Amino acid sequence: MNITQALHKALRECPDALATADGDRRQSWRQLVSRVARLAGGLQGLGMRPGDRVAMLARNSDHYVEYLYGALWGGGVVNPVNIRWSAREIAYSLDDCDTRILFIDDTYQPLLPAIREHATGLETIVFVGDGELPDGAIPMEAVIDRSAAVADAHRHGDDLAAILYTGGTTGQPKGVMLSHGNCYLGAIGASLAAPRPPRQVGLHAAPLFHVAGMQSVFALSMRLGSHIVLPVFEPGQVLQAIEQHRIAEIFLVPTMLRMLLDHPGFASRDLSSLESIRYGASPMDVTLLERAMAALPGADFSQAYGMTELAPTVAVLPPRYHTAEGRKADKLRSAGVPTPVAEIRIVDPMDNELANHQVGEIVVRGPMVMQGYWNKPEQTAEALRGGWMHTGDAGYFDDDGFLYVVDRIKDMIVSGGENVYSAEVENTLLKLPQVELCAVFGVPDERWGERVHAAIKLRPDSELSESQLISHCKAHIANYKCPRSIEFVDEMPMSGAGKLLKFKMREAYWQNRERRVG
Repeated sequence: MNITQALHKALRECPDALATADGDRRQSWRQLVSRVARLAGGLQGLGMRPGDRVAMLARNSDHYVEYLYGALWGGGVVNPVNIRWSAREIAYSLDDCDTRILFIDDTYQPLLPAIREHATGLETIVFVGDGELPDGAIPMEAVIDRSAAVADAHRHGDDLAAILYTGGTTGQPKGVMLSHGNCYLGAIGASLAAPRPPRQVGLHAAPLFHVAGMQSVFALSMRLGSHIVLPVFEPGQVLQAIEQHRIAEIFLVPTMLRMLLDHPGFASRDLSSLESIRYGASPMDVTLLERAMAALPGADFSQAYGMTELAPTVAVLPPRYHTAEGRKADKLRSAGVPTPVAEIRIVDPMDNELANHQVGEIVVRGPMVMQGYWNKPEQTAEALRGGWMHTGDAGYFDDDGFLYVVDRIKDMIVSGGENVYSAEVENTLLKLPQVELCAVFGVPDERWGERVHAAIKLRPDSELSESQLISHCKAHIANYKCPRSIEFVDEMPMSGAGKLLKFKMREAYWQNRERRVG
């Protein structure tokens, strides 16, 4: 079980097929493997030893694919850097796991002086760009051109493959350690749960530093598919790429899917090649999902549920439940069923298993569960207690074995002694066509302890009053779940992976006050 096995298969089975396309650049699997093997040799020449960490701070590109495989081929461990972080946060992640080699592109080159100032262990900068070479950096092309190809190190199984830092919403970011086996079996489990044909053309528009983007690269390569890479998600460019390259499959988070549907060019593009749309990383409201399925009737939809610590997918709602016949089973609100390699339980705060329909914490066991958090033994022991990964998500199983994720436990609102799950309120608000985005969270309230508060972003040229929103909620959910206060906003904070950063909005209300859940 090693991630680079896919490259050896491709070299034997389809060496001249398209491996990557990025703008005007195209390369076959033969060309890609040659560059990967020489990049691996170059990294070894720069001092990379087996198990050493190698970072990349860059937008998506074919070079990002080469970096992932080149570091692994040479025996290293990848440390993809969150592109939304400040220089200090980036430096922390580099020093925390003793990363000494950093790949950086033109876009993030301006951060380099500050990163160098704060990252005490950083030694080598490899420049992945076409602009002016930073002082003391080495061009990636020079590293490849001057190096001989080396044999695959064939690290595998429990050997460390990646360290992916969490967003750091509570305290310092944690480095999630994923082995070759974690990544390999995570991809296998997701593929078995929602099979897709081999040698398809896939589009990478979600950020590759994120676990879902990285695993999309690994999973598509395992099926010998072709990687079409866009630097960032921009809806017009995504639509153009689907038409131009006859894209068959894509991974999108819900906000990305909404932006595609809202784009003025959506109806004029030929999207008939799309066969598979996988969505996940944040909750998808059913209203948006129904709209997407109606707009793209030729595509199979499947949902993936998981997290970085689970490499990342442990439950899938397969395409058959997104069809007209399958929707009669009324499972669209679910996260699906556990993948063949994952065990999932629902437990109470004492880790006792709960019966169906009882809400508790989702815990997971299986070969895709992380090895732990880098240099954080206490937090590792807490997360993996009893041999199960404690996700921090609240959910339940129905009688058919389908998992429902109701909220992050920390996002649950306790108002007047009643538990309110923000996702349920958000789904209700998103039924209104005027609402583009919403975030529901608890804010301090002298009478109720917490009250349900909603931040609303309306669609352009739309109007809704606070009373209209509250009346709509009262028609669909219990009174105690309805927002008691509403604010209208022009923008909402989003992560580099397209997730809504609700904690940033909540922080303003809870500064210098203690918030307790449960």
